[in-house]
Amino acid sequence: MTTQPSLLGDTPTPRRRGGGLPAPAEGSPLRRAAPAGVYLGTSSWSFPGWQGLVWQGQHTAPSLSRDGLPAYAALGLFRTVGIDRNFYSPMSADEFAAYALQVPADFRFLVKAPALVTDAVVRAENGSGRAPNRWFLDADVALDRFIGPAIEGLGQRAGPLVFQFSPAPRAMLADPAAWVERLGLFLEALPRDVRGLAPLYAVELRNPEFLTPRLMRLLREQRVRYVIGLHDRMPGIERQANALSVLDDCPDGDYAPAGPLIVRWNLKPGLKYEDAKEHYFPFNRLIDEDPDTRRQLAALARAATRNNQPAYIIANNKAEGSAPLSLLKLAEAIDDAGAVS
Repeated sequence: MTTQPSLLGDTPTPRRRGGGLPAPAEGSPLRRAAPAGVYLGTSSWSFPGWQGLVWQGQHTAPSLSRDGLPAYAALGLFRTVGIDRNFYSPMSADEFAAYALQVPADFRFLVKAPALVTDAVVRAENGSGRAPNRWFLDADVALDRFIGPAIEGLGQRAGPLVFQFSPAPRAMLADPAAWVERLGLFLEALPRDVRGLAPLYAVELRNPEFLTPRLMRLLREQRVRYVIGLHDRMPGIERQANALSVLDDCPDGDYAPAGPLIVRWNLKPGLKYEDAKEHYFPFNRLIDEDPDTRRQLAALARAATRNNQPAYIIANNKAEGSAPLSLLKLAEAIDDAGAVS
């Protein structure tokens, strides 16, 4: 097997057996500070292909998953990270607390709610719906298995708590208004104070049928944010940004957000998840740059910070090929947008 060249062009030195913990890459451009008020981060941190950009030396994915978070959080550009694993299996307060101990006080975690409460069906291994999910939109389960443990474990380091709803069954899609009404009852039942902290709730969709003014009005009433989820299943950034204007009741003129901006730049349009994973592996360079999306995200981030609202932007490797490099270019675009605003 040949040795994969590092991103910076040097041939990596094989890691000694029993070598040290992952360290932040020396001389990485990611050591720069993030734009003020903007929390940039990736959807996970356990990618060996980021050697020379995020990590110094070679490390395995299991090693990075277990020990890589402190090195990731030591890079100035990264002020947040996604905890996607909670979607598949709810984490305990102790597990969240272990993460919180590894990052600076001003770092924030974006945490996905478990599918236990956000998927209308119980799925087979191939992803097909097997049976109705009895705990779908159950506020008590959401508190016990998600909100409570996340806030208890992360404390002040808890960022957006994202309810990402899986693709809905056909019967639900036939009546979007009924789905929105049911969602409203769920959101209304969620606690607004947990251990003295106010959780930042947010909703992300995988069905464009639900992206309606009715939904935006509901989220405004419940003080819940809409997540711009850039994904093959969803409309592009323009339509979702327009939805934010409805949410924040500013349909005309400049966008002035009334709450935090939350974005998950997940997947290049036209690619399915597994195809994108194969296309972009090992995630150490930009392959399909999307300057238009980058420009619009930069403008939204600047609109948020101008109105004293934070911006949380999570990037996935499957958006352009390398999440760290996507965020580096986005930070530069945000800087440029600030210079001309």
